[in-house]
Amino acid sequence: MPVPEGYHVVRSYIRRNPRPHAKRMSGWTIAGICAALWLWGHFIGFGQTDTAPPPAPAPAASAPAAVR
Repeated sequence: MPVPEGYHVVRSYIRRNPRPHAKRMSGWTIAGICAALWLWGHFIGFGQTDTAPPPAPAPAASAPAAVR
C-alpha cells in the first residue's frame, strides 16, 4: 500500500507529517519584556537630554519708554 506524499506510517496507521511552525512567545514572556522595559526606563532612563530653556521674551517695539 503506497503512502501519499506528506504522510507517514505509524503502527499501521497513516499519519500526516508534522508541519514546521514558528514558536510564539507566551503571554508571560511578553509581560516580562514589557515590565523589564518599564523598569529600565523608570530607573535608568531612556537617554534623558537637557532641553534648552525657552528664550526670554524680548520687549515689544510698541512698549512705552520708562519715565525717569
